[in-house]
Amino acid sequence: MDQQALIAIGIFVITYALIIAEKVHRTVIAMASGLLMVAVGILNQESALHHIDFNTIGLLIGMMIMVSITGQTGIFDYIAVKAAQIAKASPIKVLVMLGIITAFGSAFLDNVTTVLLIVPVTFTITRQLGVNPIPYLITEIFSSNIGGTSTMIGDPPNIMMGSAVKELTFLSFIDNLFLISFFILFVTVAILALWYKNDLKTTDELKQALLKKNAREEMKDVNLLKKCLFALAITIGGFFLHQFIHIETATIALIGAFILLFLTGEKYLDHALEKVEWTTLFFFIGLFVVVGGLVETGVISALAKQAISLTGGELVPTTMLVLWISAIASAFIDNIPFVATMIPLIQEMGNNGIDNLEPLWWSLSLGACLGGNGTLIGASANLVVAGIASKEGHHISFKRYLFIGFPIMLISIIISSVYVWLRYLL
Repeated sequence: MDQQALIAIGIFVITYALIIAEKVHRTVIAMASGLLMVAVGILNQESALHHIDFNTIGLLIGMMIMVSITGQTGIFDYIAVKAAQIAKASPIKVLVMLGIITAFGSAFLDNVTTVLLIVPVTFTITRQLGVNPIPYLITEIFSSNIGGTSTMIGDPPNIMMGSAVKELTFLSFIDNLFLISFFILFVTVAILALWYKNDLKTTDELKQALLKKNAREEMKDVNLLKKCLFALAITIGGFFLHQFIHIETATIALIGAFILLFLTGEKYLDHALEKVEWTTLFFFIGLFVVVGGLVETGVISALAKQAISLTGGELVPTTMLVLWISAIASAFIDNIPFVATMIPLIQEMGNNGIDNLEPLWWSLSLGACLGGNGTLIGASANLVVAGIASKEGHHISFKRYLFIGFPIMLISIIISSVYVWLRYLL
């Protein structure tokens, strides 16, 4: 291994260590490391830009703009209150309903955006019922990551995979992951409902007060909602058709976003752009460049050959290795940098003798997305929920979450292993 490869590995390891330590913001670390790759000559500026997946960046920007404007209509507050009323204000049934809503929202928006919208409403409902919000928040963390697994746009790892691999279309994600994700969701929510059954009690008076609440009052702007639904319908329809119309998902998302901005006028432009999570986007950009340094120096290729030699190049053990390593790693480190590393690694496996990569891609998605449920630091949505909870005076500790999170994550990966075996390897 030459000197440049060792430097690239050193930068990569230090980057990961600093991200895990959380002493400096992860976006600063990723960008600094990416720029260091260029500064020391591992990549030049042109090759660094080549390694940035602008399809991922564009897709995220488009969806963030649309969701930021849609959030102002009050539709998410309306849905949450209505769901609580459908559940007859029963604390356990409300927990199940909010979990399902979070999962569906995460499937077709994205999981971080969904929890940003649903968690404040959850606090409103739990205050009205006089119950502890922590079980609801933990359920929503699980549901957001599971729901995000089911589509190409639900979770950043899937967005990255869909952008990097042309065969992984919007429809193929739904075909391969939607049903298994929601089966895992129902198993997970059932376990959580049983776990918290005796902790969630309320009074008939509080139930009646919530049932009498007029959900329609939560709707702030119906005309704006119509414009948002129109733009979202065009966008989601475009995602379903993108493999036939040969337009990339980023272009479709940006078309939808700017149709909405055109329909809503300048009034919403500044607000929408302010709500774009630029720190997350620059985090992606920095990581793409860091991983690009590993690709350019041949480190990824060497790792792929090592993995194949470890499993003898056999599809079954290689697939299970990818699934379980992805799950365990994603529980303890952010799944975004992990997947950014694994994508070129799996592609290199294809160049070294494994012809059928499909089981590996779906295993990577299931492992990385579901593995994020294992600990409080496993996925961005987890940290967002914990941050909002702290501001509301409800601390979710790492140990408290780990006690319930890691065992349930392992159950979901066991289910995934059976699914992958039966569908792709039998």
